[in-house]
Amino acid sequence: MAIFKPFAAVRPTPRYAADVAALPYDVMNSEEARAAVQGKPWSFLHVDKAEVDLPSTVDPYDKAVYLKARENLEALTENGICQQDSAPCFYIYRQIMDGRSQTGLVGCAAIDDYLNDVIKKHEFTRADKEEDRVNHVDVCDANTGPIFLAYRGSAQIDDVIASWQNTHDPVYDFTTDDGIVNTVWVIDDPAVNAVLETAFAAVDNLYIADGHHRCASAVRVGKKRRAQHPDFDGSEEFNFFLAVVFPKDQLAIMDYNRVIKDLNGLTPDAFFEALEKDFTVAPAPTAPYRPQKRHEFGMFLDGKWYVLTAKDGTFPENDPVASLDVSILQNNCITPIFGISDPRTDKRIDFVGGIRGLIALERRCKEDMRIAFSMYPTALDELMAIADAGKVMPPKSTWFEPKLLSGLFIHKLS
Repeated sequence: MAIFKPFAAVRPTPRYAADVAALPYDVMNSEEARAAVQGKPWSFLHVDKAEVDLPSTVDPYDKAVYLKARENLEALTENGICQQDSAPCFYIYRQIMDGRSQTGLVGCAAIDDYLNDVIKKHEFTRADKEEDRVNHVDVCDANTGPIFLAYRGSAQIDDVIASWQNTHDPVYDFTTDDGIVNTVWVIDDPAVNAVLETAFAAVDNLYIADGHHRCASAVRVGKKRRAQHPDFDGSEEFNFFLAVVFPKDQLAIMDYNRVIKDLNGLTPDAFFEALEKDFTVAPAPTAPYRPQKRHEFGMFLDGKWYVLTAKDGTFPENDPVASLDVSILQNNCITPIFGISDPRTDKRIDFVGGIRGLIALERRCKEDMRIAFSMYPTALDELMAIADAGKVMPPKSTWFEPKLLSGLFIHKLS
């Protein structure tokens, strides 16, 4: 039984929505963010990566950065760029990318659902990244970036959302520089919001698709506020965090590919010999090669593409983690052949999101890497099965597109 409730968002006025909206903070570094905000005084990157407004010598984790973020957030409302809705609402958020549409509902999930495993996780978090967002949320007194949640779907919820879209005009409708259409409707009818809230109470679980660090950080801030207010009754906004919930059938996971710096001292012949222990290897029928099914991999080495297929018996089919393609490649190739046991920290391996295309793998092999592997995308059902089993996925298993923009909805904690 999931809690998902409406809230009074701080959000841009329609005139400024496209100027404020920005990619999430964690898809770019500080230098890229500094370039992205040039000529864009109201970009939400001034809040999410406030180091862009401080000297480059300032550490991005310095307290001054979080104070600047709060200052920039307050400036959005002080200058009339954003304003807060007068009553709690749900918000419909639709994105269209390359003709594919995904429509989610924006609201607030409960920190207790996260703590009680109603909201399912599938990744470990890093302490330093989590601490950064704890400081950001706490100092800003707001959830500034939405958590990307998925659920198994509800015909009733779909019907309510579709009916509202068909009978009301959107408040935002703009296309970003990368061609993604973003459209938002405000559900400002309390009766309709009550129907949706009740419908979500019948949903067994929500699943974190993207945003584990933001989610864990929001929960930690909520627990901190509870300690500061021991008389809390559970209705306070700090008991909830900003999220967008999508039915799983509307979502698509892209491939998350691997590039490796060297052959770990092996000659190509010795490498192929080692590889053929657990994989069949054949020349690729097309170049670049995109895998066509589970347990199949593309490989680019010395200017040629190959097809690898995992041999039967090299992995346990009944284990939801070990049977993932990313696990098969890691356990049967990357660790034993390349000697890379911890892909989170080893500098000899890097990861390339599918949005960059397979040509990016060839380019990396010409620039700074020796070999590349193209992956078949992980499925949502695989992600959910792992989360249901209480297990975690290997690092860099999923790449969701399009990214949810930040700045369109801000959830104040007090």
